[in-house]
Formats: sequence, structure tokens, C-alpha cells
Amino acid sequence: MSRLPALRRAAVREWGPLVAAVRRGLAGRGVRALALTACAVALTATVQLTQNQAWGYRPVQNLGAVRAEDPLWLALLRTPLSLFVPALDLPVWGALAQILLVFGLAELCLGRWRTLAVAYLATLAGTLYARIGIALGPEVLLGLPASDAQVVDTGPSAAVVGLAVYVCRQRRARFTGALVVLAMVVEVLVKDNLAGREHLAAVAAVLVVCRVREWRGRGRVQDLGAGGDGTRSGAPPMRSWNFRRGPAQRTSWW
Repeated sequence: MSRLPALRRAAVREWGPLVAAVRRGLAGRGVRALALTACAVALTATVQLTQNQAWGYRPVQNLGAVRAEDPLWLALLRTPLSLFVPALDLPVWGALAQILLVFGLAELCLGRWRTLAVAYLATLAGTLYARIGIALGPEVLLGLPASDAQVVDTGPSAAVVGLAVYVCRQRRARFTGALVVLAMVVEVLVKDNLAGREHLAAVAAVLVVCRVREWRGRGRVQDLGAGGDGTRSGAPPMRSWNFRRGPAQRTSWW
């Protein structure tokens, strides 16, 4: 029983900022704050139903299936829709559950447009890595066999992994984020395939972005501390004339 308070404090430190952000998002706009998530789930389900039809498989492949053998310009055109093209050999309910949970948390914590930007970045990182890995060849540590050029990219899973890592990093859920990264490493060790490698590429790209944002944020704080607000010295700026300290002080002309 004595361990319960310690576990509770650890849980609050780990997930408290995340829970607070979710509550603020839902309190501010209600279910409208999850509009992107609802659209993502609906679009993924629709694409899955369509590509399992005899008439729908080819259109989905032409519009949203990305392979390393495709011309780069074509892959870039297909990448936005590829976020919502689930793998044919996996149960779609798993992809829908992941999108509902991770996209939902990201939309509430990051906002709609940043969620889309991070999801696209993660997917694009996996797509570009596949091309680089195939060019390096299987003899290199990060290389891939030429046969992977014909394998379809991961679909929504790279975006889900990237968003999970980004949200954990932003909300200081470090242990949870580390578990996500560890799970991706174990996935590659157990079953080394293109999807697992692309997940790691998505994680790496998101971590680089997080690191750059943190570095820029520290730079701005240091600039302000050194007088980066426009003053030549580190002393605080002069007070406005609007702030009257006594009857003898003049008011501002404005």
C-alpha cells in the first residue's frame, strides 16, 4: 500500500500535462476539437472498404499506394492519401483504433494543422528512407534489398508512430515516448522488414524536429535574458509613461 502514493505521483508526472491538455481541448470546443480525427478514421475505413472491392483496388493503388520504384514526383503526389491507405494483410480495426487514439490526442494537444504537418513529415520520412536504403543496398547497415522497391509503404502507421513520439516529447511523457521508440526497435529486431525500418525513420525525423524546436526555444529565452527585447544592455526596458508613479509624472501623449 505504501507504494501507491509514489506510483500515483509518477503517473501524474508522466501523464498529467497530457491529460490537462486533453481536458482543455475538449472543454474549449467539445467534440468539434476532434474533427480531423473523425475525418481520418472515416477516410481510412472508406479506403479500406474500397480497396477490397474488385472495382476499387486499382484506383486506390493509383492514388495512394507509394512504392520506392515509383518516380519521386508521383510518390510525393500520392503521399498525402497514403496516410489513410491501410495494409491489406492486416486487420483494419487495428489501424482505426490507432488513428482514433493517437490522432485524437495529437489534435487536442497540437491543434489540427500541426497534427497534419507532423503526420505528413513522419510518412514522408519513411518514404524517402526507402529510396535511400535501396540505393545503399543490403550490404550497408541501413540499406535495403532491391526487392523492397516494389513493397507498398506503411500507410497510416508511420504517421501514428511519429505523432505518438511528438506528443510524448511535447508533453514531457518521456517514459511513454521511450516505450514507443523501444517498441519500434524491437519490431525491427523481431521482424526486419520495410515497414519496421520506415517506422524508425519516422521516429528519427520527428525527434530531430523536436530537438530543433527545443534548441530554438532555448535560444529565444537566452536572447531575452541578454537584452534581446530591443535594449542594448541586459537591463530591463524603461517603463511606459502610461504607468503613473506619482502626481508629478506626465501622462503619455497617446
